[in-house]
Amino acid sequence: MRIDQVTPDLVGRDAVGMHILNVQATLRNAGIESEIFYEDADDDMAALGLPIEELFEPVRDRKILFQMAIGSPGFDLMFRSDDPVMVQYHNITPAELIAPWEPAIAAGVKSGRAQLAAFARRCSLGLGVSTYNQRELIDLGYSPTDVAPLLLDMRHEGRVANPQVVERLTATKVTDGPSLLFVGKVSPHKAPHDLVNMLSTLRSLYYPNATLTLVGSPLGTTYIEALRGYITSLDLDDAVTIVGGVSGDVLEAHWQAADVFVCASEHEGFCAPLIEAMGHGLPVVSYGSTAIPETVADAGLILSDKSPLVFAASVHKVLEDEALRDHLIERGRRRARYFDLDQASVRFLDAVLQRPPSK
Repeated sequence: MRIDQVTPDLVGRDAVGMHILNVQATLRNAGIESEIFYEDADDDMAALGLPIEELFEPVRDRKILFQMAIGSPGFDLMFRSDDPVMVQYHNITPAELIAPWEPAIAAGVKSGRAQLAAFARRCSLGLGVSTYNQRELIDLGYSPTDVAPLLLDMRHEGRVANPQVVERLTATKVTDGPSLLFVGKVSPHKAPHDLVNMLSTLRSLYYPNATLTLVGSPLGTTYIEALRGYITSLDLDDAVTIVGGVSGDVLEAHWQAADVFVCASEHEGFCAPLIEAMGHGLPVVSYGSTAIPETVADAGLILSDKSPLVFAASVHKVLEDEALRDHLIERGRRRARYFDLDQASVRFLDAVLQRPPSK
């Protein structure tokens, strides 16, 4: 048997990119031949796969697994393939959440959703990385469908933090100034502006020295400039740090320095940083949109209302109520173990091969 993956982009330090590499390793460890084909790849990733043009050389007994996270010309090319094609759907952000800020990017995601709908009649198996994504596939007419988990190494044991960053973060922290952390794309649909607004309220009511760190690369240029302006307008330039994309050791330093992980996102197909936060022993306070309640389960404080007062009061409760905090940390570590890469790999194979779940 052979299962080859196709992806529009093969990107390092990206959840989908790391998932693709782990999928290949999982398939090969199970004795299944597997190559990765891409339309574009980062320089440090290109050698790990092959250009998509080479996909169409005839191969016997092959299936294709298309990793779907955005629109791409490669998706249309799948219609030309004689091989059975499976889709793993990571979800595509609705265009209306991006269009006011980044219309060109919004056009791409709109195209992706149209392609996803059109492909239902061609697809042999639709896989979501969450049941939320699976339901979208079912609504579009995909059949059969299943859930194949995101394959990421979300354990933190043994990871080394950058010592200089640890020293800097430790030196700037004050006793009555809790550190809030968000990790993810700095994008309008992830709503870091709502976290900034919440921080302003948190500082006014509870902790004048509270800080917020946003770790992640920006989506485009318009939104992040507006976000910086909003931070300045609330007089929070010294309280909010936008770090950008970082290496693994720098990210580890931020995980270790934080007190609470916060998320106000309007749309998530899974949201891996929630699980990473739990694995690092951070309590999670998050707005409960889209797939987030499924990802967090009972391991975090999920809000149906993310107004600044409610959100700030919830963060304050987690910081001050030691029993609640310990409960969330313990539940979070348990939830993170559920997504252990080895266990998730078994569930992934069960879904892709459509075999009964392993005992």
